[in-house]
Amino acid sequence: MVAADLQSPIPPEHAAELIAALREIVIGGRPAPVVAAAAATAVMDLRADVESLALLCADAALAKTLGWPTPLPLLAGELFARRAAGEGRRPRPGEAGWGRLVALSYGRAALAALDLAQDLSRRAVRLADAAPKLRAKGKTGAITALLGDDAVSAAAPIAGLSDRARRRLFDRLVALGAARELTGRAAFRLYGL
Repeated sequence: MVAADLQSPIPPEHAAELIAALREIVIGGRPAPVVAAAAATAVMDLRADVESLALLCADAALAKTLGWPTPLPLLAGELFARRAAGEGRRPRPGEAGWGRLVALSYGRAALAALDLAQDLSRRAVRLADAAPKLRAKGKTGAITALLGDDAVSAAAPIAGLSDRARRRLFDRLVALGAARELTGRAAFRLYGL
C-alpha cells in the first residue's frame, strides 16, 4: 500500500520477498545506519526504479533498529537537500559509497533535528514568557494549540474566544515575538512557533 502511494508499486509476489528480506536485515544486530543502507539496497535490488520507497524503507529500518515508535523521513530530506545544494551526483543504493553517504546523511539530519528542537524550545519559552502579558480569557487554549500543532488557524475554534478575539490574540502574540504568522497572507492566516 505504501509503495503504491509513492507511485512505486511492488508486485504482490515480490512484496512478501521484500518484507522477509527487510526483517532479516533489521534482526542482524548491526549499527542502525548500516541496517538502513542495507534496507535501501534490498529494495533497489528488487526493483531499480523505486528509490523513494527504498529511502522510506531505510528510514523505517533505522527507526526499528533504534526502537523508535515512528520512522522519521530523515534520509530523503537530507539527500534531496544535498542535490539542491549542487553537490553533484550521489551514489544510489547498492553503489560504492552508498553506506558512507547514508551514515553521513543521518549524521547531518540528526544535527539539523537538534538545531530545530533547540529553536522550537526557545520559541516555546518565549511563548510561555508572553502568556502573562495577554488578557484574553481563552489564552490558555490558544497557547496549548500553538504548542501542540505545527500551524494553527485563527479561524479554528478555541474555547472562550470569538473569531475576532482569536485574530487579535494571535496578532498580539506575533507583536510580542511569541508566535509567527506563517502564510504572509491577509486572510486565512496560520500561526506557529
